[in-house]
Amino acid sequence: MAGGGGEQPRSIRGWAGGPHRRRGARALSIERRTSHGKLNTYLNFAGNTEEAFNFYKSVFGGDFTALVRFKDMPMEGVTIPKEDENKIMHIGLPIGEGNVLMATDAIESLGQKLVQGNNVSLSVHPESKEEADRIFKALSTGGAIEMPIADQPWGDYWGSLKDRFGVQWMVDYGYPSTGR
Repeated sequence: MAGGGGEQPRSIRGWAGGPHRRRGARALSIERRTSHGKLNTYLNFAGNTEEAFNFYKSVFGGDFTALVRFKDMPMEGVTIPKEDENKIMHIGLPIGEGNVLMATDAIESLGQKLVQGNNVSLSVHPESKEEADRIFKALSTGGAIEMPIADQPWGDYWGSLKDRFGVQWMVDYGYPSTGR
């Protein structure tokens, strides 16, 4: 993952491509995979994302890479209540080299209820749409898909899930600026 460098053994088949190796006379197959994507932390807040991120900005410095309010990103078939329109749909704050702390407000009117334990997701950013599909499929095996991976209104190929161990993941492939 981001900053991880080197080759790492992976127990999830299909993670990021790589060689099969034979060991000894028994021809034991061990996959070693290297991923060059990024892994960022994504936080959920109960309506105070902006306050929290202004605090984090005062601690770490820098500028927000994005600040999108629910009113700024209309979604087909979804009505945002007036009192939630100015809440944060997405915000990002770079921390260090290649790391971005990201967050959103959980909106109860959209069926999102923040409880301790669902306030953090790992957001993986693969380098290709094919890798995004592979990762999403592997992580969701035995788990629960929250949002199927698909093209999104903001331009990325994105989906979210909880894996079989209860860890929340977002898989987000950002198309190159040349388009899809």
